[in-house]
Amino acid sequence: MDKKLLAKMIDNSMLQPTFTDEEIIEKCKIADKYKVATVCVRPCDVKTATYILKNSSVQVSTVIGFPHGTTSTHTKLEESKEAIANGAVELDVVLNIGKMKSGDYVFVENELSLITDYAQSKNVKIKIIFENCYLTENEIIKACEICSNIKVNWVKTSTGFGTYGATEKDVQIMINNVSNGVEVKASGGISSLEKALKMVELGCTRFGASDLDSILGE
Repeated sequence: MDKKLLAKMIDNSMLQPTFTDEEIIEKCKIADKYKVATVCVRPCDVKTATYILKNSSVQVSTVIGFPHGTTSTHTKLEESKEAIANGAVELDVVLNIGKMKSGDYVFVENELSLITDYAQSKNVKIKIIFENCYLTENEIIKACEICSNIKVNWVKTSTGFGTYGATEKDVQIMINNVSNGVEVKASGGISSLEKALKMVELGCTRFGASDLDSILGE
């Protein structure tokens, strides 16, 4: 695993609510230096990141329904449309955690299918955030089944704002329960080269990291 290959598996997270415009611009420049896969910015920063990275191989992703997934389906879809119009080429969508825990799997699948179909029709990739810290093992497995049915691009462990982030156990459950063609992204608490390589070893093809120097600097 060389440095360039590892960098292309990283979504550089820039989601802290306190980040200023200047910090977002500086972080985009650092991401460009390392040539990561994407910067994952707040929806309000998509235009800025797209402009800063217009001549870079680094692409722009953003979050939808963040961080709890409880906005309405209409709001999530409109948020997705705006993000795509502003330059996002990957969307990290939080499933409705409350509906998932209520067992309303039809709602969850219909909502995610609507957003996924729209995004993929625009050649935009979709990651579905489960927020595993709030889900049982059976709920994680069911969420994998739903996402496999609608053929999302990735399933993702966490927002990074829950009670815990990516764990080896949860990642293994997801790897074991998605269909071919659906990949797994680990997010939350991946702050060292050792943790990053472990997630890759388990089978993740993408992972979130906020501090690039702590991983790629090693």
